[in-house]
This record gives sequence, structure tokens and C-alpha cells, in this order.
Amino acid sequence: MRNISLFFKKVSKSALVFAALSFLIVAGAQAQTDLVEGKTLFKSKCASCHALDHDGTGPALTELVKTLDDSFLIPWIKNNQALIASGNKQAIEAAKLKPSEMTAFPTLTDAQVLNIVAYVKEGEPKVAVVPGAEVKDEGTSALSILGIVAIIVLSIIVLVVLGRAVKMLERLILEKQGIVVVEEENVSLAVGVKGLFKNKKFVFFFVLCLVMVLGSFGWMGMWETGVHTGYQPVQPIKFSHELHAGINQIDCQYCHTGAFKSKNSTIPSLNVCMNCHKNVQARKEDGQISPEIMKIYNALGYDADKQTYDKTKEKPIEWVRVHNLPDFAYFNHSQHVVVGEAAIRKEKGLNPKDPVCFACHGPVNTMEEIYQYSPLTMKWCINCHKDADISDKKDDAFYTKIIEAHEKIKKGEKITPAMLGGLECGKCHY
Repeated sequence: MRNISLFFKKVSKSALVFAALSFLIVAGAQAQTDLVEGKTLFKSKCASCHALDHDGTGPALTELVKTLDDSFLIPWIKNNQALIASGNKQAIEAAKLKPSEMTAFPTLTDAQVLNIVAYVKEGEPKVAVVPGAEVKDEGTSALSILGIVAIIVLSIIVLVVLGRAVKMLERLILEKQGIVVVEEENVSLAVGVKGLFKNKKFVFFFVLCLVMVLGSFGWMGMWETGVHTGYQPVQPIKFSHELHAGINQIDCQYCHTGAFKSKNSTIPSLNVCMNCHKNVQARKEDGQISPEIMKIYNALGYDADKQTYDKTKEKPIEWVRVHNLPDFAYFNHSQHVVVGEAAIRKEKGLNPKDPVCFACHGPVNTMEEIYQYSPLTMKWCINCHKDADISDKKDDAFYTKIIEAHEKIKKGEKITPAMLGGLECGKCHY
């Protein structure tokens, strides 16, 4: 009986350790999930004005938020104007940091605000990006894998302990019946492992765990296929969106003229670049024109000294496309940035001064080199279409045409696809 008592003490200790480790794994996963949610909310709600480590439209946040209490940050983020109006001295001082009015987010819960604050305090890990390499957001994948491995290892330990317990109980029963059991001593590790794999229950559990692990890796691999969030290829000219759209505040549609009137936003021609860079040459102290601007001149066959063009020397700039959708997916820029502008702004919580382009392309005015900001997956698009509010579109020509068509159908009048835009080229040719 003493052996049985000692055994159960060991089992109880193992069970307690197992429970504690499981709790820590779950708690760690929950904490990571909170940070991931905070990052997601920050990117969608705050990143158009704020950066973590440098000033933008608003001040850099990481160091600033560390000096503020959560009791102030929650009401400030949810409705800063109401907090200022209440006479809160800290809010009045905070409003002086930047002259622009901060967007209110009354729909955010206290827990969501705290998740944003936690992410801001943690900051973005500095990852070295190899030019042309694809960057993926790992999310909780690494922690999840670690948790699964830990649970499998602990489960195997528990099985081994229980197996030894069963053998001990069998030996005690046999000894009670007067049968002497000779224990094998100095059993080698290889023999022990071989014995484990003769146990059908252990083999079943091992195979089950192997299938789960391989299935998880396979599922994550398939889930990330075609998702290029963070993709930042090397471009033939080092064009800085931060300099042009941010510091110089050039409007997006000055270069991407198609975004407001066609399916594609269009790549600006080099003639658009020359509107400024015929005079803006960023010459160095030795009088040499900037190498990046010279690439524009060489592509156009332009002689800066003579201010003449040689068409025989023209050659196109081979830009590398950043945002790629599958061939079967149809996306119309003008439909979103013109017809759906108000709904998108409201859904994404954009600053009124920021272009609607930021909703999908992120804070382009802070990007030294452009990269894919949003996942552009079907789920991402569908979630936006589920939440965007278009109830205020009653006076819009597009929706007015749809309402008129429904009224004609009710009256029994003839409706053709042509009346609903069926003759537009983009309906078939994209």
C-alpha cells in the first residue's frame, strides 16, 4: 500500500504541473491574442495619423503612452472632445501636442482600447527586411505551435507515468496472489522505447498527435497561400511616398489619376514626374543631379543641360506591382473611393483630412517604400462589406437607379441589363 500511496503522490504532482503549464499556455495565448487584436485595431483606427516611434499627423505614441494612465487613455481615445469639454486639465494639455483634432472612437469597448494601449506600449518588433522578400504576419502561430508541442510532451509524460502505474498495480496484485514477479534491471533506453511502441494505446496516441501536428502545419501553410501582407519588392526607382505624399502633401490622385474615375488607379507616367522634376533635381554639392532623378531623365531620353528630349533613347520604367488580386477577382477603384467613400471613411475611422486610399493602402504618407498594408483576402473584403453603412446613399445616382428599377419591376415594366449598367465594358472585360 505504501508503494501505491507514493505512486499517487507522484501522479498528483504530475497532474498539478500539467494543469499549471496548461494554464500558463492558455494565459500566454490569450495575452498574445490581446496584442494581436490591439495591433489590428491600431492599424485600422490609429495608424493613419499616428506612428509608434515617430511623429506624423499626431505625436509618436510608444513613449508618450507609457507616461499616461489607462484611466485617462480610455475616455481620451473613445471621445477626446468630450473629455476636453469636461475641463479635464490633462486632456486640455494633451490637445496642445498637435493642432489637428483627433478622431473619436465611441464604438470601441474599454477592453479594445486597453488592447490598443498594450500594443502601443509593447511597440513593433524591429525585423530586418530583405529587399524583395515577402514578409508575413505570424500572429499567434508560433505560440500556438509551442503550446501544442508542450501539451503533446506533457501528455506523453502522463501516459508513461500511468503506464508505470498500471504495471505497478499489476505487480502488486500478482504478489498478493503469491506470484513472484522478477523486475528487469538496467533496461536500456532503446529497449524502453521499443516497448512503448508495442503498446497499442501509445502508438494510437502518437499517430494521432503526429496527424494533428502535420495537419496544423498544412492548414497554416494553405491558409497563408496567396496572402502577401507586408510584401515590399525592390523598385527600379527609390520613390519615397513619405517625401511626396507626406512631407510635400501631394494628393494621391495627382499621380494615380485613375483611382477616382476607373477600375484601375493607374501607374503615373514619367511625364507627371517631370512636371516637378524638370526643375527639382536635388543636385549635390558637386552639381551632380540625384541618381534617382537621373533614372527618370534616362528613361525619357531627357538632357537636363539642353532641356531636350531624344525619343530614340526612351525606355519604360519596369515598376514591380505591389498589390495583386487573383485574375477572377474584380475590384473597381472608383466604385469604392467615390461611391463608397463616406461609408469606408466611417467604417475605418479615417481622419477627415486623410485620403480614403488609406483605408486599404494604409498610411502611405509615412511609407518610405510602398508595401502591401492590408491582407486583401476574401474574408477581409467581406467583413468590410458586412459592416460598411451605406444607408445614407439615397441621393447617390447609382443607388437611385437601382431603386427606380425596383419600382418599375413592381409596376410590371420591362427592365433590361442595359438599364442597370450592363453595357459598361468593365462588366465583362477586366
